[in-house]
Amino acid sequence: MWTIPNQITLFRIILIPVFIIIFYLPVSWNHFGAFAVFWFAAISDALDGYLARKLNQSSAFGAFIDPVADKLMVIAALVILIQDLQVWWISVSAILMISREIFISALREFMSSRGKRDDIAVSQLGKYKTAAQMLGIMGLIWYPTYDIPLILFEFPHEILIFAAYSFYAIATVLTFWSMIVYFKAAWPELTK
Repeated sequence: MWTIPNQITLFRIILIPVFIIIFYLPVSWNHFGAFAVFWFAAISDALDGYLARKLNQSSAFGAFIDPVADKLMVIAALVILIQDLQVWWISVSAILMISREIFISALREFMSSRGKRDDIAVSQLGKYKTAAQMLGIMGLIWYPTYDIPLILFEFPHEILIFAAYSFYAIATVLTFWSMIVYFKAAWPELTK
C-alpha cells in the first residue's frame, strides 16, 4: 500500500490545505504561490501514474485514491475561484464541473456493481477535458495583473488571462460533452 506512487498521491491530498492557506495569505504573492502549489500537484499526478507503471507498483488502493486526490484538489480550486472571481459564468461552469464529477463517480460505481465498469472507462475526451481544466484553473488562480518577465521578452498578462478564460470555457464544454458520452455508454444498463 505504501508504494512510491501512493505516497505521492497522499502528498497531493496534503497539499490541498497548503494550497488554500497560501491563496488566502495576506501577501502580494498569494495567487502565484497557490498557482505554484496547484501546478506542482498537477505534475505529481502525472508522475505517480508514470511511476506506478514504470516500477510495476500499481495497486487497488492507488486506483482508488488517485482520482479522489485529483477531484479534491480540483473541487477546492473551483470553490476558491467561485468566491474569488464572483463571475456568474465562472460559478455556473464550476458547479457543472463539480456536478459532472459526482455524476460520473456515481455512474462508475453503478456500472461496477453490474460488472460493466470498462464500458465507461476514462476516454481520450476525458483526458482533454482534464488538461483544459487544469490549464484554465491554473491561469485563473494566478490571474496576474502584471506582464510576465521571460528571458527574451515581456509576456503581456492580458494574453495569459485570455488563455485562462479560453481553457476554462473549453473545459466547461468538454465537461458537459464527456458527461453525455459516458451517460450514453451506460444508458443500456440503466434502462434494464
